[in-house]
Amino acid sequence: MKKILVIEDNLEVRENITEILQLSSYEVITAEDGKVGVELALQQPPDLILCDIMMPGLDGYGVLHLLNKHIETYGIPFIFLTAKSEKGDLRRGMEMGADDYITKPFDVVELLSAIEVRLKKAESIKQSVIKSNNDITTFINNAKQTGHIQLTSEERELYDYKKKDMVYAEGQRPKAVYYIKNGKIKIYKSNEDGKELITAICSTGDFFGYTYILEEISYKENAKVLEDAELMLIPKDDFLSLISSDAQVARQFIKLITRNVLDKEENLLMLAYNSLRKKVAYQLIQVFEKFKNENSSSDAINISRENLAQTAGIATESLIRTLSDFKSEKLIDLQGSTITILNETKLRNLPF
Repeated sequence: MKKILVIEDNLEVRENITEILQLSSYEVITAEDGKVGVELALQQPPDLILCDIMMPGLDGYGVLHLLNKHIETYGIPFIFLTAKSEKGDLRRGMEMGADDYITKPFDVVELLSAIEVRLKKAESIKQSVIKSNNDITTFINNAKQTGHIQLTSEERELYDYKKKDMVYAEGQRPKAVYYIKNGKIKIYKSNEDGKELITAICSTGDFFGYTYILEEISYKENAKVLEDAELMLIPKDDFLSLISSDAQVARQFIKLITRNVLDKEENLLMLAYNSLRKKVAYQLIQVFEKFKNENSSSDAINISRENLAQTAGIATESLIRTLSDFKSEKLIDLQGSTITILNETKLRNLPF
C-alpha cells in the first residue's frame, strides 16, 4: 500500500483529501502545517507528498526546500495544492523541483489521476535505478557483445594483489581498466595531512579506473586493496574501442556515468547535512548493500573501523562511539571487525 503525506492547514480540506485517498486504498498520514510535515516526512518517508502552498510559518516552498536537503526525502514525488489566485506563483515551485500542482477546489478524478501518474513515474525511475545499480559490470558484460570487443577473456592474464597493495596512485597516467575477479578495492583521496576519504568500494565483478581513461587525464584518486584481490587488466585501447565502436553503447555508457555521479552527489549531501548518527547509519547500509550479494544469507559486514570512518568522512573515534551506541540500542552487533545489522529498518529511519 502506497503511503501519501498530506500537508494542509485547512482542517476541512485535509480531512476531505484523507477520506478520498483512504477510499482509494492509500495509506495516509497528515500534517497541519509545514514544520510538522517536514518532521513526519523524515520520520516516515512517504511515497508521495501533497502540500498546500500558503500556510502560516513554513509555507509549501519552504517544505520542498527543506525536504530536498535530505537524502531520505530528496526526489519523493511532490504535488502542490494551490488556490486559483496563486497559480501565478507556481513557476517558482516547479523550478524548485515540484512535480505537479492541483488547483483548489479540485475534482476527485483529477486528484487521483495526478497521484497515480506521479507514483507510476516514480516506480519506473526506481526500477531503472535498481537495474542500473549493477553499474559498469552489467553494462560492459552486455556491451562487449555488441561492441565487438571482448573485454574479459580467459586469455587475459590475472594479477594477484595482497591486502594494502596499491593498484594505482594519484598523478599516475592510466593504462588500463581494472576488472575485479575476486576481492575488494577501495578508491580514496588524501589531503595534505594524509587523512583519507573513501569515495568508493569496489568488489567482485566490478570495473574501476575507466573514468580517467575517458577523460584522458591522470588519476585524481588512489586505489588500494582492501582484501586480497585477483584483477584482470583490460588495455586502454580495447576499452576505448568498445566505446567508439557503437553509438548506442556509448550513449548507454554515458547514462551509467551519470548514475555514478548522482550517487556521489547523494553521498556528499549525506556528509554535508546530516548528524553523526545518520552519517554512520547511512554508510553501514551502503556497505551492506554493496556486499550483500556476496553472502545473501548474512547481514554481517567485515570492514575495519578506520575504513568505515573514512567512507563517512568522520574521525575513527567518533565512529567507534556511534557504533557502541548502536550496539546498546540493539541496532547492530559487534564482533571484532565484523558488524552485524540487527535492525535495518531502524537504521534507515533514524531521527535527526
